[in-house]
Amino acid sequence: MNSARFLRMLFAAVLLSVAAAASLAQSASPAPADTILLHAKIYTLAPQHPWAEALAIRAGKIVAVGSPAEIEKRRGPQTKTLDAHNHLVLPGFTDSHIHFLDGSFSLGRVNLEGAKDPADIQQRLRAYAAAHPGNSWILGRGWDYAMFGAAALPHKKYLDELFPDRPVFLEGYDGHTYWANSKALALASISRDTPNPPNGIIVRDPQTGEATGALKEEAQALVAAVIPKPTREDKLAALRDGIRWANRNGLTRVHSCGGDFEELALYDQLRRSGDLTLRFTIAYFLNPPELRPQDLEAIESARKIFHDDWIDTDAVKFMLDGVVEAHTAAMLGPYSDDPSTKGALFWTPANYNAAVAELDKRGLQLFTHSIGELAVRTALDAYENAAAANHTSGRRPRIEHIETIAASDIPRFGQLGVIASMQPLHSYPGVNLTEVWARNAGPDRTSRAWSWHSIALAGGRYTFGSDWPVVTLDPWIGLQTAVTRQTLESTPPGGFGPAQRLSLPEAIQGYTLGAAFAARRENSEGSLEPGKLADLIIVSQNLFEIDPHKIAATKVLLTMVNGSVVYQEDAK
Repeated sequence: MNSARFLRMLFAAVLLSVAAAASLAQSASPAPADTILLHAKIYTLAPQHPWAEALAIRAGKIVAVGSPAEIEKRRGPQTKTLDAHNHLVLPGFTDSHIHFLDGSFSLGRVNLEGAKDPADIQQRLRAYAAAHPGNSWILGRGWDYAMFGAAALPHKKYLDELFPDRPVFLEGYDGHTYWANSKALALASISRDTPNPPNGIIVRDPQTGEATGALKEEAQALVAAVIPKPTREDKLAALRDGIRWANRNGLTRVHSCGGDFEELALYDQLRRSGDLTLRFTIAYFLNPPELRPQDLEAIESARKIFHDDWIDTDAVKFMLDGVVEAHTAAMLGPYSDDPSTKGALFWTPANYNAAVAELDKRGLQLFTHSIGELAVRTALDAYENAAAANHTSGRRPRIEHIETIAASDIPRFGQLGVIASMQPLHSYPGVNLTEVWARNAGPDRTSRAWSWHSIALAGGRYTFGSDWPVVTLDPWIGLQTAVTRQTLESTPPGGFGPAQRLSLPEAIQGYTLGAAFAARRENSEGSLEPGKLADLIIVSQNLFEIDPHKIAATKVLLTMVNGSVVYQEDAK
């Protein structure tokens, strides 16, 4: 080969190398971001880099988190800039236990939360009736047992005084006891001869046998069956209101634990119309007494269609017992204030174990409502049996509420990989808890009430929610309660069960990364890291720099879901 030809070949090779290097450099250059967030105090929840000042978003996902200089490299001609004005930025919050359609309807009904006594309730009902005249049903919720003094149960007489001819039906704050007036009872054909339905109690006057108007657990269905059903448009309107309210409070995902699976078509319609700005994990509610073929068909059919980042139906919800205040939570021993009862399970252990094993074998995630210590133990036993029989991976079964627990069962959460799904605001030490719940449960059980810190110390994982409409879906008062174990007035002075307090980072994790883990979504949600969904919130105060007793005053300034702003304070 002559030297001229060699030089020509060498020159061509150099040109090809330069072109290849340029092409490689061009391909390695990151694509411009859709949005960059600057001037922020970002609490990422990423262990290696918990704090940052800026981040970049492209195609609904976070593509970079770091310093302003690093993020500016992602700017392109069409990139939008979001200025956080030095406010705290957090991952979007998840409510891990909610009844969304019920809560959405409650926004337009009479609200009895915080009422002092029957007279206060009557005043609220008068005002509501004046604003909603006519003969239609008066529906509402939010009363608690302490409002009725030592009796701890409502009576129809307070409603009959105001509404002798208009039906009234009011749900207790916990959703386990309802209150009807005489007109509503008559429409439901409830008399002294009406038997108690399965898993329900019609409370009766001990002298006359007449229904008092209080209906425990499934007895409420007798009245619910005769209430006119809302239309499809009524439901859609309520859901839109609920979604806006959730976004306003910083929620980007919720885990529905009943009442929403039946409305999947509505949620799908909202998604297709662009109105779904909140992500949903929706569990099928499995009624006792057993798992039926039609249940399996409904569950499997739904998860073939709804199993993505916006609507996921890969879960099943059980309900093992009731509540402490109504003596329907299942205990290992008698109630402190009524030794004649210790509550009862809604499922036989054999049927429950069989259903858990079958659903676990199918890879479904299981949620079980268990408030009393017998119910908690029964759920743990069933999960342990299913794990031994099926050896399934990624199980992550959950127990919901866990208001009381035997000391020996606390370490089993970590040992079995069971997630404690708890609601901080349920432990709010107001009058209902201190004078009714604690009286019924007794001092020994009260010493282990809402033991999320003990469960975590023993290696268990936890996630937080509200149980809306049982309590508000606003997570900030729940966050404060988890950190302080006190009321907004800082009572009791030493805190209720102060050993169960969490640090602020631990409590935030319950609403973010812990919640993502509890839904098997920690690889895509729960922290602000590259590759994860761009779901985030900007809040009014830096929670890490304030008195923890002021956390509840936090306001959400902006909520972003999938890289789009879905709520902004004062936005028109």
